[in-house]
Amino acid sequence: MKRAMITLTSTGVVAALGIASVAYVGLINVGADDPHWKPVHAFLNYVRERSIAVRARDIQVPKLDDQQLITSGAGNYNAMCIGCHLAPGVEATELSQSLYPAPPNLALAEAGSDPAITFWVVKHGIKATGMPAWGKSMGDEYLWGLVAFLQQLPKLDASQYQAMVASSSGHQHGGGESMMHDHGGQHGSPSADDSKHHDSMPSMDHHAAAIAIETLPVDEQSHHTAPQTPAPAPAVKIHIHDDGKTHVHDH
Repeated sequence: MKRAMITLTSTGVVAALGIASVAYVGLINVGADDPHWKPVHAFLNYVRERSIAVRARDIQVPKLDDQQLITSGAGNYNAMCIGCHLAPGVEATELSQSLYPAPPNLALAEAGSDPAITFWVVKHGIKATGMPAWGKSMGDEYLWGLVAFLQQLPKLDASQYQAMVASSSGHQHGGGESMMHDHGGQHGSPSADDSKHHDSMPSMDHHAAAIAIETLPVDEQSHHTAPQTPAPAPAVKIHIHDDGKTHVHDH
């Protein structure tokens, strides 16, 4: 028994040293344009699926066929998710093509058969995938709206998607979040009526406003005092005497 323990310990130490050596010499390429080895990819997928399933098993799923909840989710999805997960009528974006693992096109495939798992992923995100933890900035009711909408998304065509987004209240948070911009009009994606998005936001953000102010003449900037035009220099008259000497007269 003692010999077996020594063998296992020695094997573990050698394996740890081997892993540390591989990491130290930089053999593992962490670039997002270099896919994982198949065994590594399979292992990471298994770890992710089991981790989420264990943590989502006690989540109580509300009624997801409520039309108001679905419509609310449509506005948030259009504002937050289409850059990665696309939508009906929306072509691949720079972001969706550049992330690894590649985010699924949720307009073509359901987010998952278990809405509790979908909710957990939306709320907590997934490390090292580009999937953010929206629960840090959004209330649960809005996250459930996203889940409800994702159940309907694969059934929609482009016109139905646009109509649902247009009927929503746009981007809603419901938490201690910072303002975000609606990306609905980017990359050829459909956008809802602009008057329904970001009602609480000014038409120009603070960066644009600062630039606009800086480009105005100084006397038109409310927070600066216009400089006074300098008085012209006094005229100078030079008188030359007969002996060749000069005398300067100031006026």
